[in-house]
Amino acid sequence: MAETNTFDVIVIGSGISGGWAAKEFCEKGFKTLVLERGFDVQHIKDYPTAYMDPWEFDHHNQVALKVREENPIASRCYAFNEDAIHFFTKDKEQEYVQEKPFDWIRGYHVGGKSLLWARQVQRWSDYDFEGPARDGFAVDWPIRYKDIAPWYSHVEKFIGVSGNRDGNAAMPDGEFLPAFDLNAVEQMIQKKIPQKYPDRQVIAGRCAHITDPQPFHIQQGRTKCQNRTMCQRGCPFGGYFSSNASTLPWAAKTGNLTIRPNSIVESIIYDDQKQKASGVRIIDAETQKTSEYFAKVIFVNASAIATNQILLNSTSSRFPNGLGNDSGILGKYIAFHNYLGSISATMDGFEDMYYYGRRPTQPIIPNFRNVKKQEMDFLRGYASFFGAYRGRGGNSDMQVGAAFKDRLSEVGGWGIGMMMQGETIPKEENHVRLSTDLKDKFGMAQMVFNVGYDDNDQKSMQDFLNQGSEMLEYIGAKNINQHNSKQNPGLDIHEMGGARMGRDPKTSILNQWNQMHLCKNVFVTDGASMTSTGTQNPSLTYMAFTARAANYAMDEMKRGNL
Repeated sequence: MAETNTFDVIVIGSGISGGWAAKEFCEKGFKTLVLERGFDVQHIKDYPTAYMDPWEFDHHNQVALKVREENPIASRCYAFNEDAIHFFTKDKEQEYVQEKPFDWIRGYHVGGKSLLWARQVQRWSDYDFEGPARDGFAVDWPIRYKDIAPWYSHVEKFIGVSGNRDGNAAMPDGEFLPAFDLNAVEQMIQKKIPQKYPDRQVIAGRCAHITDPQPFHIQQGRTKCQNRTMCQRGCPFGGYFSSNASTLPWAAKTGNLTIRPNSIVESIIYDDQKQKASGVRIIDAETQKTSEYFAKVIFVNASAIATNQILLNSTSSRFPNGLGNDSGILGKYIAFHNYLGSISATMDGFEDMYYYGRRPTQPIIPNFRNVKKQEMDFLRGYASFFGAYRGRGGNSDMQVGAAFKDRLSEVGGWGIGMMMQGETIPKEENHVRLSTDLKDKFGMAQMVFNVGYDDNDQKSMQDFLNQGSEMLEYIGAKNINQHNSKQNPGLDIHEMGGARMGRDPKTSILNQWNQMHLCKNVFVTDGASMTSTGTQNPSLTYMAFTARAANYAMDEMKRGNL
């Protein structure tokens, strides 16, 4: 039995970063086991709503009131509708303790949240990697942009990223397919903003959608994005990147991949004599039986909080407080993205201009605050996403008959929506830990969340509201309204940290290769590894870290060091 349970590599989690670990190892000949705690999802076959029209859903793609009441956390996510509800982990399926409110959004199935993500991908710059050391928070990143830039390119070419080469130092250019067009109002804003604000640039959103399929994408069985904007259902065209459409099938065709769904990783097994990890212990989600799997190298990609849970639960005589946790910082310095601020407005004119179809991304104004030096009364900054749109008719007292039908064909005026994506500062008090008395249905300790906003987040939000409103007023927008969503941390679904990278084992869990300082054959390359958050969407960085770490681990195995 032990022989069939032994692999070269074990990857915990099959989502965005886990899929990349599987791809890199399998295509280089390493027998790789991917453990996924949720159910199996096969590309195309297991996208049951992919081709459904609104009238084919029981509630026209709305979630029934009873379901919302049973899922107050998951239902706050914008994608929690009838067409994707089967890809969301329901609130009762994994309870947790909220010492401070935290919306933990999960997707437990093969592919994870790569089926549900918003697909926005931007590179970090040296301003981000140098930020903590320059501004005196967290710890210094043990890498810089030059270390990760080749791996950004490696990932971008494979997944397919649409965008323009904009020359923005705070958001470096990448390997791009043609960008999605901006509409008339957005083009006007793009032209006017730099005329008054030379430090601000409006660029087309960079997203993991194929606009011009390259041979690499055709080999994956993927094709051009159809602009359906039904992405959370799973894309039968493979138009956007997901583990299911891309990395996992690519790994599977090598013959080196084994995927085991319904496998809840209880802990990583540490061998005191060999002073390294020997494998993992799992609980079968269907039978609740435990079993063990063994490998030379283990990649932990369960998603940020779940990865922290596994590491904290991986205790031994050597590591009584969690694997590699001599420093006591495992689970601490959790951070996220600040989505509190948004703005709405209307725009007169442009009545002869319209656009057809849909688009899976929005324009961005990359961060312009505290970029080259500290200059505000708050640390770091924010990216600003916005979009212009035209409304349709139909808001009439006459809700039936020919008049209502005619009204539906009318085109309304232009509106503009704007939102922030702000960097939050990792702090020791923002942490997760294991409950000492509450367990889940599998007997594992529940996670306790103590993560909240601070004064810096409020100042950053207010600056976005002020600057965004000022820019909208300048371009001629009317009816400008500022909004504070007051949403809980977690609903951004960009939680990071807990097992951060750094130079010193006393203040970090991982080294510059995402490798545990104190357990050399364990690597963490998902959001748990992040030392700070930047203002960019994080998934591209997770994928680049994973590819880089996997290739380093393979080299180390070949040298006999792991």
